[in-house]
Amino acid sequence: MRFRMVRRKALALLGVSLVIGTLLFSTRVLFLSDPETTDPISFRDSHVSQSEEMVKLNFASPSELADSVLNADYQQFVLNADRFPEEPQLVLVVQVHNRSDYLRLLVRSLESAAEVQGFLVIFSHDYFSEEINSIVQGITFCKVIQIYFPYSTQLYPNSFPGHDPKDCPRDAARDQAVRSGCLNAEHPDSYGHYREAAITQTKHHWWWKMHFVWERVGAVQGYHGFAVFLEEDHYLLPDFYHHYRAMAAYRAASCPDCDVLALGNHKVPDGGFGGHSDRLQTASWESTKHNMGLALSREVYYKLMGCNEAFCTYDDYNWDWTLQHLSGTCIAKPLKVLAALGSRVLHTGDCGLHQKKEECRPELAARRVEEVLQRVKGSLFPASLSLSGGEKVEHRPHVKNGGWGDLRDHVLCKNYARRL
Repeated sequence: MRFRMVRRKALALLGVSLVIGTLLFSTRVLFLSDPETTDPISFRDSHVSQSEEMVKLNFASPSELADSVLNADYQQFVLNADRFPEEPQLVLVVQVHNRSDYLRLLVRSLESAAEVQGFLVIFSHDYFSEEINSIVQGITFCKVIQIYFPYSTQLYPNSFPGHDPKDCPRDAARDQAVRSGCLNAEHPDSYGHYREAAITQTKHHWWWKMHFVWERVGAVQGYHGFAVFLEEDHYLLPDFYHHYRAMAAYRAASCPDCDVLALGNHKVPDGGFGGHSDRLQTASWESTKHNMGLALSREVYYKLMGCNEAFCTYDDYNWDWTLQHLSGTCIAKPLKVLAALGSRVLHTGDCGLHQKKEECRPELAARRVEEVLQRVKGSLFPASLSLSGGEKVEHRPHVKNGGWGDLRDHVLCKNYARRL
């Protein structure tokens, strides 16, 4: 009996691996096994030419769109490279889904940011549309690269990693699922629920983006600063770069064991902003406090890469809660954060993964942003920064949220760390 169970599990795992292998092959990832294309130097050197026209996406069909996405990731066209030929002073990475009005607000904030001409902004897309492309490609004030998540559910409308009609319903009982023969019957999450493609995509995209930016974006190779990770519904205050540079200098001089910088928090600046505009705090990484304006170095990226297995198998569909779990478990020494008490990043989104579309009110978000800017303008660009205190740096356990029990998600996620 035990042997039959082991054999059944082994066959199931083999089946999953074959599915993922086929998926990777179909998206040409495995084609890079040729010795002439796996060399990282030749890959990078061949993908940063600025003489070619910007790659256009082909929306004729999912398969043609997938081909053009792969071509765009291969070409890595750098918009405005001729206008701003210098090496970037700061790399920003923006994860973009489908909220175009909030993306416009972010772009507006970028245009108003001091010294923006020294930025390289990488927009990482998991939803593809001409409208969103036109917003990004209309930027003229800094260098821009667009990268595209090649395993978007949009590209796989009837198969994994999208929703396969043969997948188990989210709330099906396990014994019922097994009897029905649905594809993932043996792999519900910790709470007995089966995967939802739309729920899993954000974590997949975040992890793929981490690997692709640090390992495969040619314009980032040789960059030694922090990369600041943002989302489409974030808004930067005008002194964002001034504050980043001051925080990085403070870390180098006074907090060399600080692993990451957090330039944003979820406290909306109010009349008291002036009292802590120039204040910093050290703390343990916490999802609900430090996931806005997260600045990571290449060294911390390597720490995360060493936790590829743990990240990709932890049963939580949120990248930030997963990162909190890793901090102090797989990463033996908990991540220490140097955080800005006066947030330089505003959260404008009032709709998203957990809210209904009709709840989106970008016009109200724009109004709130203007009100905040009026309140804080006298407190921006502080002459220096000081530490107001520090919390004990320790592992902060939490109850995992589930949504990440399917073996197919685990296998695909782990494959991002391979040479692409």
